[in-house]
This record gives sequence, C-alpha cells and structure tokens, in this order.
Amino acid sequence: MAQLENIEAIEARLWRAADLLRSGSELASNEYFMPVMGLIFLRHAYSRFLAVKPAIEASLPSRGGVKRALTKEDFSQKGAIFLRPEAQFDFFVSKAGDPGLPQIVIRAMESIESDYETLRGILPKQEYQSIPYDLLGDLIRTLNPEELNTVSGDVFGRIYEYFLTQFADQKAHDGGEFFTPISLVSLIANVLEPIAGTVFDPACGSGGMFVQSAHIVERRHQNPSEKLTFRGLEKNKTTINLAKMNLAVHGLEGDIRQALTYYEDPLNLLKKCDYVMANPPFNVDEVDAGKIENDPRLPFGLPGVTTAKGKKNGDAKAKGRVQNANYLWIQYFYSYLNPRGRAGFVMSSQASGAGRDEAKVRRKLVETGHVDIMVAIRPNFFYTRTVPCDLWFLDKRKPAEHADKVLMLDARGVYRKLTRKIYDFSPEQLQNLLSIVWLYRGQPERFRALVAQHLHNSKEEATGVTALEKGFIKSVETAIQLTRPNLGRLAADATSRGAAKELDPALAIFSKDSQAFARDLGALPTPRNDATAATLHKAVEHSILTAERTRDLARQADHLFKLLSRVIEAGEIDCGGKENGWNSREINRARKACQEARRALVDQLRLVRYFHRHAAWLTERFPDAKLADVPGLVKLVDRAEIERNDWSLTPGRYVGVTPEEVDEDFDFEEAMHDIHVELEGLNGEATLLAERISRMFKELSA
Repeated sequence: MAQLENIEAIEARLWRAADLLRSGSELASNEYFMPVMGLIFLRHAYSRFLAVKPAIEASLPSRGGVKRALTKEDFSQKGAIFLRPEAQFDFFVSKAGDPGLPQIVIRAMESIESDYETLRGILPKQEYQSIPYDLLGDLIRTLNPEELNTVSGDVFGRIYEYFLTQFADQKAHDGGEFFTPISLVSLIANVLEPIAGTVFDPACGSGGMFVQSAHIVERRHQNPSEKLTFRGLEKNKTTINLAKMNLAVHGLEGDIRQALTYYEDPLNLLKKCDYVMANPPFNVDEVDAGKIENDPRLPFGLPGVTTAKGKKNGDAKAKGRVQNANYLWIQYFYSYLNPRGRAGFVMSSQASGAGRDEAKVRRKLVETGHVDIMVAIRPNFFYTRTVPCDLWFLDKRKPAEHADKVLMLDARGVYRKLTRKIYDFSPEQLQNLLSIVWLYRGQPERFRALVAQHLHNSKEEATGVTALEKGFIKSVETAIQLTRPNLGRLAADATSRGAAKELDPALAIFSKDSQAFARDLGALPTPRNDATAATLHKAVEHSILTAERTRDLARQADHLFKLLSRVIEAGEIDCGGKENGWNSREINRARKACQEARRALVDQLRLVRYFHRHAAWLTERFPDAKLADVPGLVKLVDRAEIERNDWSLTPGRYVGVTPEEVDEDFDFEEAMHDIHVELEGLNGEATLLAERISRMFKELSA
C-alpha cells in the first residue's frame, strides 16, 4: 500500500509539472494533449522495453558465440514494443538541451512507425515543431524522474492511464469520452475472462478493454497476440490513434476503424464475436430512426421512436428520432455475439428499469435466457460524470440451471475513495466481487483460494511487524535517553511532568504486548488454497484476535509518540540550551526518527488488519463457499420474479438493503482516510483556483 501511495504521489507531481509547463506556453490544453501523450507513450514503451529485454537477450540463440539481433517479434511475445536506439527515452534525456530536440523526437516517432505498420501516420510528430526546444526538454526531464527507477510493477501503465484521466477531467478531448475507469474495465474483463477468439468493442475509446483482455491471457502464461483478435470501432480519429498507441505499447495490434456505430458496421461482425466489451455513450437522443429501421443488429426492434411532431411512432417506417439510444447499444452488443459469445458493457443505470418501449425490448432480451449478471456501481466512478451506472453481462453459453436466472449484484457499497470526486475498487475489493461470480459459476475452489490468499497476505504482513516494532522501541529509547538528564527540571505544574512519568511504563507495556504479538504469529493458521470452507471459516475466526491486536498496538504507538512529543516540547521551554545539556538538534532529530518509525509501524499494522478484513468479508457472507442471497449485496433471481418487477434489471430492486451495522464495526481509520482525501481535494482545488485567478489578473494587466 505504501508503494501505491508513492506512485500516486509521483503521478500527481508529474501532472502538475506538465500542466505548469503547458500554462507557461502558448498551447491550449487540446493542442498540448497529443504531444504529451506521445511522450508518455515513448516513456511507457521504454519502460516495458527495459523490463523484458534481459530475458529476451538471455534466451536468444547464438551461432559461433554470437547472438542474433533483437527483433520486434521478440518483444511482441513479451507484451512490449521494440525500440531502436534513437527511440529510447534515455537518448531524449541526453538531448534535452539540444535546439534540434523537436526533430530528434520526430525521428524517433518515425522509426517506430517504420517498424509497426499499424502505427504509421498515428503517432504525433509535427506537433513537436510548435513546442520550443527548451520547453520540450523540460517536459522530457519532467517525465523521467529518478525515483521511477526504483518502483516496481507496471508503473508507466498507471501513469499513462493517469494522464488520460487528467486530460479527460479537463475535457481536453471530446468531453473525456475516450476513457473508461480502469476498475470497471478490469471488472468487465475478469467476469468475461476472454481466453481465445475475437474481442470486439464497438465504442473502443483508448482501447482499455483490449489491454485488460490481454492481461487475462498473460496471467495464463500465454501470448495474447496468438490467442485474441482485437476489433474496434470509434468515431473520433484522435481517440483511434490513442487506442492504437495503447495497444502497441503492450505489444498488441488490432483492427480499429473510424465509424459511427449507429449507422455503420464496416467490420461486418454480426454473430461472429466471442466477446463484446464496451462503454458506449449514455442516453444519446439524436439517432435517426429512418437510417436504422431495417438494421439486422436490432433483433428486438426500435425502442422509443418519436416523430418530428413529437408523437409516438406507430408506424415502423415513420421517420423520427430514437428517444434514447441505450437500447440500440444493448441490442448491438447482443447481436454481435456468436452462439457461445459473452458480452460485458457499461450502461446508464436508467436503462435497467426504463419503461415503455425500452421495457418491451428488455423483456425480449430477458426471455432469451442470455442475460447473465447485473452489477450496480455507485456514482463517482467516472472522471467526467458523477452518475451511477450498471454493468451488464450477457452469456449465450449459460448452463441449463441458470437459463431463467440472473445474478443481481449490488456493488454500490463496495468502493474506496481515491480523491474527493473519484472512487474505484481496490484490487482486493475487485477480487471479492469476482469471487461471487465464481460461486455463481460453480467454481468454489477459486473462492476458497482467494480467502486463503487474504489470510496468507495478512500473516505475511504480520511477520513484518516485529522488525518495525523493534525499530520503533529503539527510536523511543534513544529519544528518552537524550531527554532523561533534564526531565527533573521540567516545571512542576507542567502537564508534561505527568507525560514524563508515563513514558517508561507506557514503553514497557508496549514492549510486552509487542512480544506477545510476535509469539501469537506462530499459532496463526496458514490454510492451503484447497482448504475446505469450514477450515477457512475457523482460520478467519482464529486470527481475529491477532488482527484486532494490531489496532491496540497502533494506538499504543501513537500514545507513546504523543507522550514523547509532549516531553520534548516542554523540555525546549524549560530546559532549552546546551548549557543545560539539552541538545535541541539531536533531540529533534531523534523525535523525527521516532515519528517515521511510528508511521511505518502503524502502516504495517494496518495492512495486517486490512487483508484479514477482506477474508472475513467473504466468509461472513458465504461461510459454506456456496452462493447465497446476501441482503444488500447479491441475489440470484428467476425470470418469474423479474416479470413481477416489470422486467426490471436493477439489482437494488431485488437484493434489498444491507442490515444496519453496529457501531463497533465502524472503521475509524477508513473514515479518517476519507476525510483526509476530501481535505486534500479541497486544498488542491483552492490552489488551482488561486493560480487561475492570478493568471487572469496577469492577462488583464498585460
């Protein structure tokens, strides 16, 4: 988690630096968009290039002691892009002060396009001529901080997505329609689990659905380029370029065409797709009904057509406008599936319970038996709109026992707060939601393995506590030793006098409880991934006490540090001065070391409780590792019940309300985290507003 926080801080700092550079130039945000994304693309590509290069070189065949040259095929098999020396980011950094830098970047883009036919004419090139070389150099250095060399994981993938997010938030490009939150894309891909065949996205945006599908195959240790074929439609040319860049940087290729899906079907994929994934525009009301009235992609008919006079359409041939295109999209997704195909897509929550003509279409869809899962998502998951949405899943290969049933999953209560305005799923929350789908699909072994993994993670984090406890104790003892000669001179009426007397007993109690915690670790159960549900349930209950002790230890550590701080603050007043033997610099250095040790310890203790809480979340709701109705969360609903509810597919209508939790379950730390995020968001907005006002005043006075 600390690693995640560091990456988030890096992302935010990179964006602020890049945005300040933009504000110092004459470029508008929409003009700055592609040049910046081009550099992010190069940096991301270089990161992936370096990550896989050693393994590729080690496996190259040699003749006469000489290994053959690297090829782009070598990198494609590893999910990366091949870069010639002149296209590698460290080369740009070395040329950051060169007046010919714009041309250097352009030549790098051209070299990549020469190796990858799908990128020809796609990458930004001439746009760099509009950026002064010194500004471009600053931007390149900004995107190459030293600390990025010490972080792990697909960091540049995160940064790439983060920059897309920020541009979307600024509405720098087409209202941000090109970006789907990674949490939702990941959930859709993992529910569908594309392992082989054609993946089609008729509103593909920046290609996130394709990249996440590829990750599914990669986790199976297979090559996605060999297993999956990517096809896409997108109306905006710039967004198509982004999608192709996004695919290329992951070593992927796809056939993406510019088209307005309502009226065009250039790929001719009707009934041919194994998987359809999409996040289409919501609630569009400007589709010409006359152009689509005979479209074979609308097997359930035209929904809600209004004539020019504003009357409901009673004649299938009458010209007018479709009132809401949501059910056009839903039918498109369905009609593209082959007889064993699956679809997953984002849709406005209004569509799940819409009435009249939309309800008639929805009824026909439900009666096919191919509606599989409905997932309700709370507001604030999108960067450019705050509305709630639903995820729809269709499956033409549903087993017979589920033919007339739909899994209703209300995930509105599952989220974490990223910023004041944006929520998402943590990796553990995402896995927990997926585990419910596994139970529905008769895969309890995957559910049990996840519970076991949560418990394993909790115990592993617990083993890391001992060293941090010792470090914290040592830092407190060091600070006490520095202050002890002066404690007797504290003012008699000072509250710190009491704090000084409490220090040693508090430290002794903390040391004793730390030792007890360390002894308990050996008794913590470590269930195997194939453990029975009963074994897992007992393991969760058995480790509750240890998990809860972490809260007590964290409070004791906080209390110890507060006592020490109070003593040091009083000592500065009553005993300050080297003539009294009080070394302020050394004592404050010891206090800071103690503070850092406390923070590291508390964070580690929180992780122990965090993973245990996720294991408990699952076993409390599904103690037998079998799908069950859980109020406020999930219910398997049959067609008769759906009919009684006017064919509504709104999960909240079926699962009911979560029982009110007792006060002792209140997560104070999580609440404080949310308050902190809210405050940070307000402070950030205030800073941006102040900068904007200052800029406006400068423009007025110019």
